[in-house]
Amino acid sequence: MKSPQIVRAIAGVLLSAAGLWLALPTPYRERTFLIDAGGCRLETTIVEKQVGGSQGSVLLFHGISANKKIMSYLARGFAGQGLRVYVPDLPGHGRTPGPFSPARAEQCGEALLRELLTRGMIDPDRTILAGHSMGGAIAERIASRVPIAGLIAISPAPMRAAHGVTAEKLFFSDPPMLPPHSLVMIGSLELESMRGDATDLAASRSDGTVKYLEIPGASHVSVLFNRSVVRASQEWSAQILHLPPTAAWPSHGPLIGGLSGFIGLLLIAGPFLREAAGKNGSEEIATTGTVIGVPRLFLEFAAASLLIVLLSRFWIPLKAIRLFQGDYLASFLLLFGVLLVVVHWSCVRSALSSSPRRLLAAGFAGIVLLLLATAWFDLTIYEAWLTGAKWMRFPFLLIVLLPYLIAEETLLGLVRPGKRGRRLALALSLRLIAWGALMAGVLILHNGEILMGLLSPYMAVFNLVQRSAMDLLRNATGSAATALFGAILQAGFCLVIFPLT
Repeated sequence: MKSPQIVRAIAGVLLSAAGLWLALPTPYRERTFLIDAGGCRLETTIVEKQVGGSQGSVLLFHGISANKKIMSYLARGFAGQGLRVYVPDLPGHGRTPGPFSPARAEQCGEALLRELLTRGMIDPDRTILAGHSMGGAIAERIASRVPIAGLIAISPAPMRAAHGVTAEKLFFSDPPMLPPHSLVMIGSLELESMRGDATDLAASRSDGTVKYLEIPGASHVSVLFNRSVVRASQEWSAQILHLPPTAAWPSHGPLIGGLSGFIGLLLIAGPFLREAAGKNGSEEIATTGTVIGVPRLFLEFAAASLLIVLLSRFWIPLKAIRLFQGDYLASFLLLFGVLLVVVHWSCVRSALSSSPRRLLAAGFAGIVLLLLATAWFDLTIYEAWLTGAKWMRFPFLLIVLLPYLIAEETLLGLVRPGKRGRRLALALSLRLIAWGALMAGVLILHNGEILMGLLSPYMAVFNLVQRSAMDLLRNATGSAATALFGAILQAGFCLVIFPLT
């Protein structure tokens, strides 16, 4: 490796080591159990202080596409008050097997609460239900049926078709009466529809037992790590359960460590990919240069995307993949990829002539980076390690994603000297056109695939990281085998982010 690459690799290792030092220590006792409740086997983490008895309990539900790990900051905030916090992975999320549906998640959440009550592990008069997003709506619905001390709903998912939210975008469509002693919180940076619904929710009960808070500068995800949210939750718990005031906040160390370590992995990835690819010999395929002009590329992507979105309104071929709304994205990419391959077959055929060594190198690099990234996030801030059920879907999803990435690599052509930034911008622009068509399906055709919109920020970050890595590998090899590398990363990402059904 050259000196700049060595410096990057050393910086990456140091950042990852610092990330571990920040992320792993905790002053709380955290134990994980598999709790069988009403036919639901929920992996549940119990968080509490290392010493001292419990002064009450909190049952904390995560949102869709999340898991119990990402709720750790809030859980530790409650535990700092001397409360015992139960944080389950809902069906199809984290370590809990599927199938997932919003209705089943609610059913299993209620079954867990009743099981804890039956076993005498919690006292209903000393228990608070809390949740974020979909988990906030679930907590509200359960609290309307099972008497408990109080409720904390953080950015709860809307349950009414109002403020621009249409019926097909709702996970639940029959909102119950908000129970007494409820705290509703929403971030000021959230969508107007979310804030409007939360305001209506808090106003639905006028007996003075409900409190509404808008958290300045908080988005739908950042509320999970916001000190104002933790402080408000602690104050509400103290008021409802008659606890002494708490001045301590949980540490942001795990979040900072997780993010800094991920940056470290990205720094390491560059030198690793260059070494894994080997020297760029005479493999470059001239016919994969500029196949068509940029205006025509944009036109083709726009027309093909709209056509497939219209088709997907009536037919989603990959239902068998059993990913909640991930079957829609996978079907879109499969049809889109096959269409591009057919239209540009002569160029794609040349691109497919990569040597077995290049394919093996690309596959090896993809698997190693996938394992490193998922292991890192799983260790720090988000349960990302693929379970057995997810690995079983991996080969199928990999094959599904390959046509699009092969066509994309072919049409983008080689990474030319001094043009890497331009090529990356072109690739991301083409993907943005396709994503715009998907969003048109959600907003205009009302196809109900609302998860596509909710995951947009994460998809944007992933696309930037994936395409940057693919360009680096393509530059090192000159081979369209890079498509296999990209497909491995994308298959793993989809299996992490979409719930299993």
